Amino acid sequence: MQHALDQLQLDIRVREFDSGTATSRQAAENIGCELGQIVKSLGFIIRKTAPVLVLASGDQSVDERKLAALFQVGRKQVRMMNAEQCLNILGYLPGGVPPIAHRTDEILSIMDATLERYETVYAAGGADNAIFPIDLATLQSVTRATVADVVKS
Repeated sequence: MQHALDQLQLDIRVREFDSGTATSRQAAENIGCELGQIVKSLGFIIRKTAPVLVLASGDQSVDERKLAALFQVGRKQVRMMNAEQCLNILGYLPGGVPPIAHRTDEILSIMDATLERYETVYAAGGADNAIFPIDLATLQSVTRATVADVVKS
């Protein structure tokens, strides 16, 4: 993961912790930030074949109906990736999925609009005990994420 950040020429260091950071709450406690500043990288499959990464704020839940509407499909055509799919498609297990450097190139990324409350956010660094800080504008730029309302109201 650090190699990917270095290749993007970002002056960002992945921080590893002795305790886990697999959940948003654990990550926020380790970093000492607001829960909402944690970026959850959640994999979804649309229409059984199209992988999508949703970058959601740690204090929000993704609304699969809104995600379905965004892709103009029925709700049943949106499924969260299971652990095997995360590993095979993204290259990471749940709890450590970063917003960049995935096994499958060109994953479409959707960014939860509620993240715009923050200038700096914290994303998983490829393991269940690793996090890195990143400016929200930089995160959007490197992921080429589309900002959308995809969380439960």
